[in-house]
Amino acid sequence: MGAGGRMQVSPPSKKSETDTIKRVPCETPPFTVGELKKAIPPHCFKRSIPRSFSYLIWDIIIASCFYYVATTYFPLLPHPLSYFAWPLYWACQGCVLTGVWVIAHECGHHAFSDYQWLDDTVGLIFHSFLLVPYFSWKYSHRRHHSNTGSLERDEVFVPKKKSDIKWYGKYLNNPLGRTVMLTVQFTLGWPLYLAFNVSGRPYDGGFACHFHPNAPIYNDRERLQIYISDAGILAVCYGLFRYAAAQGVASMVCFYGVPLLIVNGLLVLITYLQHTHPSLPHYDSSEWDWLRGALATVDRDYGILNKVFHNITDTHVAHHLFSTMPHYHAMEATKAIKPILGEYYQFDGTPVVKAMWREAKECIYVEPDRQGEKKGVFWYNNKL
Repeated sequence: MGAGGRMQVSPPSKKSETDTIKRVPCETPPFTVGELKKAIPPHCFKRSIPRSFSYLIWDIIIASCFYYVATTYFPLLPHPLSYFAWPLYWACQGCVLTGVWVIAHECGHHAFSDYQWLDDTVGLIFHSFLLVPYFSWKYSHRRHHSNTGSLERDEVFVPKKKSDIKWYGKYLNNPLGRTVMLTVQFTLGWPLYLAFNVSGRPYDGGFACHFHPNAPIYNDRERLQIYISDAGILAVCYGLFRYAAAQGVASMVCFYGVPLLIVNGLLVLITYLQHTHPSLPHYDSSEWDWLRGALATVDRDYGILNKVFHNITDTHVAHHLFSTMPHYHAMEATKAIKPILGEYYQFDGTPVVKAMWREAKECIYVEPDRQGEKKGVFWYNNKL
């Protein structure tokens, strides 16, 4: 980790990469959230309705253009060319709709405007369009931000301890097993998390489902809005049913279904790589505090897709520190706080596919710190 805060990833060797990548500091930082906030220009915390809508409208225009081209010109293509045109449409539309997803996610953080009702209206419409229960996820995601890095209370991608690894885990710790697990994770991971809390924290006292108003995820004040989220999903499902009845199931799958699978896969990939890295610590209740937990995340580089995804990929550290800051100020804020964060700022520019495979290989479980006296600090390992 250099002075600029970029994570130095050692070249591959016969040793496990968890032995060669430098761990980030896990001690209490020598700075406070207040000091970080003072380093950021005040205008970065200002939310602009016209500017926020400009990004949303631009995404809608691009997605509409892709849809128009596909519906108007794809039927005219000679048969062999369609095999190339459709995958290109799916990939491009999936990426653009992921940008829409990110803006709706900002609404859940009250980072879209100064008006909560406007944020919730926009978020409900566009998350529902992508079959995300807006309020349900808003509340569970808020708890993720409140408990990041906590082994007991974090909401998503909570790593297992070695003692919790199932007996068959060692048989999946090979290239074929990792390929199967990653495929399932990126295709079914998001709906399984929403419906059955797969990869989420365990809850006592009921079925932890994002569609269930009485789920233990929510308190009594939140339950009515879970019904509203469900109504939004049902409305979109009805619209898809009518579209399929009029245009055919194949048309609905091609124009909407496959791009939605791309969105879901990208969402899981982005979140997975933000919170999974051999150098990242996790904490039990004896060591965890909010600031160290918020810093236990990593910025990544997705190339041109950083802009398509509204920089949620390469400004995630700043996002966890100041989640109500609009995305269009996050790059400036990241630049402002990096000198203060120093080695606490984590960036990994490893190509995404390579990083995904490395993390799946190296980050199997967490175990207590063996290099120091902090037994409440846990690090990734893969030796089964």
